[in-house]
Amino acid sequence: MLARDIMTREVIMVKPDTTIEEAAKILVENKISGIPVVDDDENILGIVTEKDLMVKASELKVPFYITLFDSIIFLENPIRFNNNLKKYFASQVQDVMTTRVIMVEEDTPVSEVARLMQSEKVNRIPVVKEGKITGIITRNDILKSLVRKDG
Repeated sequence: MLARDIMTREVIMVKPDTTIEEAAKILVENKISGIPVVDDDENILGIVTEKDLMVKASELKVPFYITLFDSIIFLENPIRFNNNLKKYFASQVQDVMTTRVIMVEEDTPVSEVARLMQSEKVNRIPVVKEGKITGIITRNDILKSLVRKDG
């Protein structure tokens, strides 16, 4: 079985300038947890997920640090704080989206898609043909393919 056999073909997509509020509304109304971010030609620029948007709803915590011999030693990751700070004050999808997107071609075996989801710790993988998005596969799509195969 190939990616094209199990992918969802009607992919909901957003543009980089979509507001955070609009993206959250799309996720809730469509009961999905992530949306590809595309340019005007439907080339994938990133993915925005519930996790990316959750930063806005959470309390922003400054990383703990100590001062030792006039040096600041961070006890937590300051890079993570900077990324969360950027997301906390973001107003558009382009400011919070994940830009490292794992994609597959339509003829990728489903077993490879499942392996990628596990190794890359992602919940959805866009399917592309000649660089254009043609579908998306979620963990649920993989499970449905198992039921179809056994049933």
